[in-house]
Amino acid sequence: MEDRYSVQTPVNPWMIASAPFFQGLPELVVESALTHLVTRTHPANQVILLENDWGGSVYFIVDGWVKIRTYNLEGKEVTLNILGKGELFGEMAALDEVPRSTDVITLTPTIIGSMPSQDFVKLLQTEPLAGMRLAQLMARRLRQVNRRLRLRESDSQSRVADTLLFLAEGQGKKAQTGTEIPNLPHRELSSLSGLARETVTRVLTRLEKKGLIKRDQDIICIPDISALERMIV
Repeated sequence: MEDRYSVQTPVNPWMIASAPFFQGLPELVVESALTHLVTRTHPANQVILLENDWGGSVYFIVDGWVKIRTYNLEGKEVTLNILGKGELFGEMAALDEVPRSTDVITLTPTIIGSMPSQDFVKLLQTEPLAGMRLAQLMARRLRQVNRRLRLRESDSQSRVADTLLFLAEGQGKKAQTGTEIPNLPHRELSSLSGLARETVTRVLTRLEKKGLIKRDQDIICIPDISALERMIV
């Protein structure tokens, strides 16, 4: 789903080829797979995909952040995942040829490359390692969802800590002071954890006072991942 606010953006294809999905694949195979790739820059809060849309592309994030969302039976928005640079989405509709199952919305100005579904499927059919990469990706995401479901009955501190660890596993970057993750709006952390925004704010303040996290405008730093893990009961 493209609109007038997105701008086609020239990007070196090898910026996308450096994504984890393509690691270890032969250069000629990757070059062929990216032949019809188109990159666009999208503003924050733009809908990229809508639930029940038919899928014609698989998407790779060159830069920025998107959220994957759906709605519960009461119509409340539920954030299923936050994806950043190097991640892909839209692969399920390409594989089983059914409508999209979730919405995808940008959280920040974001550059996204779109690959025609047929090119993505051809890559999986001709390159076994690409199929293995996709299987590993889907297994990791399923494991994350299972863990979060198990924690739905835990206390608020455990659920916020697990949400931060979830983001660290998917998008954490190692730094001298610890593991850095994006300092998302509290409404997004609220939706991810299934807690009220006010509760998330209180728990983050508590974790910061304990020295388990450090916050600035754009980044949350987790000095010791194992210490934060021990907060989960």
